[in-house]
Amino acid sequence: MTSAQLRELSRQLVRQLGMLDKDCGDIALPPIQAHTLIELEQQPLTVNQLADKLNIDKSNASRAVNNLAKNSLIQTSPHPNDKRSVVASVTEQGINTLAQLHSQQNQFYDSVLERLTEAETQQVSGGIEHYLKALQQSHASIDVVVRPLQQQDNTVVANVIRQVSYENGLTEDKGYGVADPTLEDMFSVYNNERSRYWVIELDGKVVGGGGFAPLAAMPEVCELQKMYFLPETRGKGLAKRLVNMSMEKAKELGYQHMYLETTECLNAAVKLYEKLGFEHLDSAWGETGHDACEVVMAKTL
Repeated sequence: MTSAQLRELSRQLVRQLGMLDKDCGDIALPPIQAHTLIELEQQPLTVNQLADKLNIDKSNASRAVNNLAKNSLIQTSPHPNDKRSVVASVTEQGINTLAQLHSQQNQFYDSVLERLTEAETQQVSGGIEHYLKALQQSHASIDVVVRPLQQQDNTVVANVIRQVSYENGLTEDKGYGVADPTLEDMFSVYNNERSRYWVIELDGKVVGGGGFAPLAAMPEVCELQKMYFLPETRGKGLAKRLVNMSMEKAKELGYQHMYLETTECLNAAVKLYEKLGFEHLDSAWGETGHDACEVVMAKTL
């Protein structure tokens, strides 16, 4: 298949699926608002989080939220930890609209599946999964730079850590990494032979970072630290990339184990660590000062 053929097939799919229509079938809801409502059905989200999940710019996500709220399909409330943001959630009227939408869409896709054999269904499923993965990887590789932390990065990295922490309710008064006194001068912390920290740039903007440092009183152990990523980085495999880089470098430096502390609300992070071979511990190692981090894990390097 050539790129021209793939483009033509993609155009036909968009048209046949009704993505160019004003409304979703018989429901007076533009496709972008329908997708917004479906995401909010899973969990309340901020505009930034919606933009990231829908792969659209913030202005379009904000417009969709405003229109849905105007029609009483969702409601917004102030973010508990960030006064600049609002959190959108589905109303009872929105739930009823979603039920109609799901019913309509299920009928449509059932009619499609009826025209396929079992073998053809498996082929379609596998083909779409491969196509989606290739699209995601293509987007993830655009203008992404991973480089060592520099002194001039101190302020912007600290701001990234605060933003991500506040989004997840991890405030300074609860014993999380955002309260560390070294937050504003991380370059000094990691600028030594036994530590490393990398930042991620997307389109020239620092959007995340992570690294490791020695665990006090345990010379054979390093701690994975300050793994924070803005919404636009998520789903691109960058967290996995930084963890793997950290483990590889730590092993090269002679560490035997990598330890980490996190919290249950960062469910995606916990699952990633488990997938990469980290095991849950019964109790914490060392004295990190992060007493609110109830999930402690380690891996032999």
